[in-house]
Amino acid sequence: MDWSFYAQLLLNGLVMGVIYALVAMGLSLIFGVLEIVNFAHGEFYMLASMLAYFLTAQWGFDYWTTILVVTVVGVAVGYVLFEGLRLALRGEAFERSILLTMGLSMVLQNGAVFLFTTNSHLLESKLSYQNVVLGDDFRMPVARLYALGLGFAAFAVLYLILHRTRIGKAMRGVAQNRAAADMVGIDARAVSRLAVAIGIGLTGLAGAALAPVYAVHPLMGFSFVFKAFAIIIIGGLGNISGAAIAAVMLGIIESFAGGLLPLALTDAVAFISMIAVLLLRPQGLFGRGVRV
Repeated sequence: MDWSFYAQLLLNGLVMGVIYALVAMGLSLIFGVLEIVNFAHGEFYMLASMLAYFLTAQWGFDYWTTILVVTVVGVAVGYVLFEGLRLALRGEAFERSILLTMGLSMVLQNGAVFLFTTNSHLLESKLSYQNVVLGDDFRMPVARLYALGLGFAAFAVLYLILHRTRIGKAMRGVAQNRAAADMVGIDARAVSRLAVAIGIGLTGLAGAALAPVYAVHPLMGFSFVFKAFAIIIIGGLGNISGAAIAAVMLGIIESFAGGLLPLALTDAVAFISMIAVLLLRPQGLFGRGVRV
């Protein structure tokens, strides 16, 4: 094995880590601001991938238009989801959110299976045949590099929103103390609505970015959401930066595990890591002193 093999594993791990991070950051943002556990988050990722597939394969949209449309649709779905959750939960957020979002997950997953069956769909486009080649052995699909770049761009934009804008500071204030935020005039409902919209929008971006890389099917969200939960537990519940760092670390570890160990062990890495963190540092690697 030469350097190109390990470089390929590293880059593949970064790509997967960034996609994990987009999903986990959205989940962590929703939990941090609303303290709602969204078990349907993986299904929104699946629906975004399916939408990206149909936009590109069936209706001829180009890559960048597909990314934009799916992300905007994700934001719009987030607004609708918030209003639905607000009406259904009626102030009992944590207890009811688990049952409600689990039920929503089952409805979305089985609805997608009914409409599209469980067959996998491989998205083929111009990007499918474009590669970056270095030396004789290193070859990386352009679609993966685009996904990597989109992920880092999303990290930067979300960081700027949370730390450099008034709405971001309001969001962090609501996450840290909703009652105090209400007292100083922050509209907690509007802030929470925006948090859900951004969270689902990030998941939509992840699904659209990964659709040209891996096969798309209605059951793909199931494993993703549990890995996302493992990531936010490892990073620290409600800690956006911690979730991003933990996701990238996990993606790289999984990639090397898949390349050097039996494939059956790859999916176990996330949960072994989660158990180890819970045993050694129950609050997560980056703690929970300040959410979001």
